[in-house]
Amino acid sequence: MGAGGGGAVPARYRRSMIRETPGGEQIDPLEVQMSYPRGRPDRPWVIGNFVTTIDGAAVVDGGSTAINDDDDMTMFGAIRAVPDFILVGAETVRAENYRPIDLDERRRRARLEAGLEEVPHLVVVTRSLDLDPKARVFGDPKRRVTILTGESAPAERFAALSEVADVVRLDATTPGDLLHYLRMARVVLCEGGPGTWGQFVAADHVDEMALTVSPMLVSGVSVRLAHGPAADPPLEMRLDRVLYGDRSLFLRYVRSPAA
Repeated sequence: MGAGGGGAVPARYRRSMIRETPGGEQIDPLEVQMSYPRGRPDRPWVIGNFVTTIDGAAVVDGGSTAINDDDDMTMFGAIRAVPDFILVGAETVRAENYRPIDLDERRRRARLEAGLEEVPHLVVVTRSLDLDPKARVFGDPKRRVTILTGESAPAERFAALSEVADVVRLDATTPGDLLHYLRMARVVLCEGGPGTWGQFVAADHVDEMALTVSPMLVSGVSVRLAHGPAADPPLEMRLDRVLYGDRSLFLRYVRSPAA
């Protein structure tokens, strides 16, 4: 997952120490993220944004917040300025207590200059519709969340959630179905969770991976960044860039040219 489902990135966003080289000059993560070429002709470009410990834990104490640091919050905020849609599974919405998506003035301005809407739209995918209509994520009626669900979703939950969100039934909620519904987008950012991201990996619908590596060892039985059916064959990715925070590493992977 990214930085805990945050909406507006706090003031520490402005105090990042992200650098091109260890000890080098600070760089602007927003300018970096907005500068990357993204897009493909057949479907939206799909980014996954996740944080992990160096021993591979994606979740500590029930979420990713314990793994984050100030620089990760900065990069999380910069990446959120990029997509048309932010896609997340219901389990992550509950675990991270998601807020409505909001961006500060600088990120809004950068998006407008790039020809995007001021704020990306949040899309939650859930077959069960197991979400509380009073949850924080539905707290801004001016930014209604879209919920994508399947044909078997319970009618009572459908009705209750329709009061606070735009609930849409799809024939199925496979990555292909989701991207078909979001086909007007240039970029879709997936923030998890591991089950949702695992489906995208297995379906070969991944173009970019933004990975924060936090210098922590936690052991335990934490889930991986992606789990579910295996990708066959495995997706070949290419390390495109490494950036350095005070503590964390920021890795950008893109699909191999041969993919």
